[in-house]
Amino acid sequence: MTPPAPQPLGRVRDQRIRPTRAEVDVAALRHNLSRVRHFAPGAGVLAVVKANAYGHGALHVARTLEEAGVAWLGVALVEEGMELRAGGVEAPILVLGGAYEGAWDPLVAQRLTPVLFRPEHFTAYAAAAASAGVRAPFHLEIDTGVGRTGILPGELPATLERLRALPSLELQGVLSHFASSDAQDREGTRAQAAAFRGLLAQVEAAGFSPGFRHVSNTGAVLDLQSLQEVAGLNLVRPGLMLYGLAPGHFHAADLRPALAWKTGLVHLKEVPAGTPISYGGTFVTPRRARIATLPVGYADGYDRAWGNRAHVLVRGVRVPVVGRVCMDLCMVDVTDVPGVELGDEVVLLGRQGEARVAVEELAGLSGTIPYEILCGISARVPREPVEG
Repeated sequence: MTPPAPQPLGRVRDQRIRPTRAEVDVAALRHNLSRVRHFAPGAGVLAVVKANAYGHGALHVARTLEEAGVAWLGVALVEEGMELRAGGVEAPILVLGGAYEGAWDPLVAQRLTPVLFRPEHFTAYAAAAASAGVRAPFHLEIDTGVGRTGILPGELPATLERLRALPSLELQGVLSHFASSDAQDREGTRAQAAAFRGLLAQVEAAGFSPGFRHVSNTGAVLDLQSLQEVAGLNLVRPGLMLYGLAPGHFHAADLRPALAWKTGLVHLKEVPAGTPISYGGTFVTPRRARIATLPVGYADGYDRAWGNRAHVLVRGVRVPVVGRVCMDLCMVDVTDVPGVELGDEVVLLGRQGEARVAVEELAGLSGTIPYEILCGISARVPREPVEG
């Protein structure tokens, strides 16, 4: 018998054999984008889809937001931008994390716009643009207080002089990053915004006219009404709120979580009291119990620290994860859930009936932030777009 021909890698990854998957609600994405526009009327939206769209699946998310009319898509890596182009995305893409040696020709060829902040980057990018016979756009990053990347304010005059000598480059945008826009104390954010406006004035006084001026991330978007210092900036960069979460103290934004992480029951067993469960026997059944095995583990991003601490949803009931989470499997105690059967759907993150496991809950168990939980769902968990 002739074996079947191997399938292309992309098609293999798109198949779902194991029941573990992450469902991404595209209606929720569109709703959350509408909320961005509500909070930032008149501003263009640069939708941040870096880190696999915060774990939601970059290509599906980018296509959804492109169809919804965002002005830009934002990635961290040149490679992320190239993947979107390979997937047919045509919207302008800003590479927020800058670029590195070897990136300049691909940036030009793939129509990716980099954020630049180092002298050698200006020179190398200009050479790639001149070689291709184009005038290549970029956005200049100025560090107003994060202390991460970007030119320092005192370096701005010399930087602008350097750019005058590079006619193959177009200063299309100027940006900065807020360090604590999710904090209740807004003084630091206001100070950064005021500094940014002063630096923009220097750029314009030097004869440059950047078409895009942006600094507002999710925290700032949700508080634009009180941040008068960002008035007149014409692009906002939401990330987390597009995926249905509000950072810090913001709780009334009417956002809808877009991701639900699900699996199914693949094994059920009745065990007597005193039975140790999983490696190390960290959980011992206190009574006769019905234990279910789930095909998900820390290799999928289901944190090993959640053993004996987290809950999942089975038939609308919260049930505890018992014993240590394994690389590919974990166990839950379904003794108190009537009628449980093999194949029953299990919600690891999201809603089932009236019950919910929130990403904030899982983040609290890991001592981290929701971003890390979402980004940590591994590539071997298929992302499946669903409509509502």
